Amino acid sequence: MTIKTAIFGHRGYPARFPENSLVGFSYALDHHIDGLEFDVQLTKDRVPVILHDATLERTSDGTGWLKQYTLAELRRFHLARGEAIPTLVELLELVGQRDVQLNLEFKTNQVRYPGIEKIVLETLRDFSLARPVIFSSFRLASLRACQSLAPDESYCWLADHPVVNAAAFVANQHLSGLHLRHYQHAAVTERIWTVDDPRLACELFAQPVAGIFTDDFMTMRRLRDRVLQVK
Repeated sequence: MTIKTAIFGHRGYPARFPENSLVGFSYALDHHIDGLEFDVQLTKDRVPVILHDATLERTSDGTGWLKQYTLAELRRFHLARGEAIPTLVELLELVGQRDVQLNLEFKTNQVRYPGIEKIVLETLRDFSLARPVIFSSFRLASLRACQSLAPDESYCWLADHPVVNAAAFVANQHLSGLHLRHYQHAAVTERIWTVDDPRLACELFAQPVAGIFTDDFMTMRRLRDRVLQVK
């Protein structure tokens, strides 16, 4: 039996819109995307905002470390097309009750942001989402911090290398699964990033892969539908 692999917009819809922008997230939601993946960091005044890099140069017209700016100061800078760097609250308000799976990545592997886990979890408690959020991070300590605060949520470790004895690792770390660069055929929930190559996508759609993260969810969805029709 072929599993219908969930397709996550990696940082929204970067194939058409600035990554991690509200306009990209909005388009994806309006076109019924399965899931949205996004990156959360903290401003100097400890507001959760959505940006991938620890610094501003690559994705915005700002410079320097995100952590050096308050939210008000950060609002002086813009992503491409004049888009603002969004806050977590703004994205959650946009999502509302829509049936979409959110994957929140804690960007704590380069900058630690003490207390970010508690701040994010408390922010989420103010919203009634249609589905529980999947939390992920390259930093296991962040996932452990979340587990101590909210043990019943879904936590997945991000890894860019093979995970030895994956099933035992997931069980021992009390994880829900792994978010991997390459599919391992392990007896655990696997979501694969970042899948933009059509040939690789078709191979994964034919496997029991729980999800893929992609910059172009519209193309991937058409490919998935084609693979499922063949099956």
